[in-house]
Amino acid sequence: MSARQATTAVLHRDLRRGWRRRGDVAQPLIFFALVVYLFPIAIGPLPETLRALLPAILWVAAVLATVLTLPEVFAADHADGSLELLLTSPHPLALLVLGKIAAHWCTGAAPLLAMSAALGAILGLDAPTLAALLGGMALGTPVLALVGSLASALTVGLRGGTLLLALITLPLYIPVLIFGTAAARNAALGLPVAAEMFFLAGLSVLALTLTPFAIAAALRARLD
Repeated sequence: MSARQATTAVLHRDLRRGWRRRGDVAQPLIFFALVVYLFPIAIGPLPETLRALLPAILWVAAVLATVLTLPEVFAADHADGSLELLLTSPHPLALLVLGKIAAHWCTGAAPLLAMSAALGAILGLDAPTLAALLGGMALGTPVLALVGSLASALTVGLRGGTLLLALITLPLYIPVLIFGTAAARNAALGLPVAAEMFFLAGLSVLALTLTPFAIAAALRARLD
């Protein structure tokens, strides 16, 4: 089996696991929707204020929902011993890890994108703002998944690791949050959004290049 086939096998296995555990996958989505819908209740009958704040609300809710999914990136493999098998695989661990992160993005971030589109349309976002919001999320959520997976690797097997995971990841998510909300805000004002999109794309490329190797090193350090 080649390294590409092994990575694809890891991706497919984690996707099947996510499908079998649909209830667990749905919980962050329900949390996301509840957080978003609490704000209109709190703001009251002020539609212009809500439309101005909605991109930031969706981004913050997406970040918090992403943090909820991070403990599951390596927890199941650690519990059943398959994580040790990945470490002893003849294939590059960074590639296998990348397959796991891709599956995590597909089962976590991709549904968030779809739900953000639906909630944004329902709550009155105009088309340019919604397009900028979704474009920023499409570029920013891979960074959230990659950086969050690194934190998950550092805390795998730790008791009380969920709180530590949030403390590690939330400060690192701030640049993505700033530029993602700035892109949507600029679109709402009719301003260019290219600079913010290029920054998010650059962060994604940087994270995609470096974090798989850092995650592989963290897993070896935690489990060796």
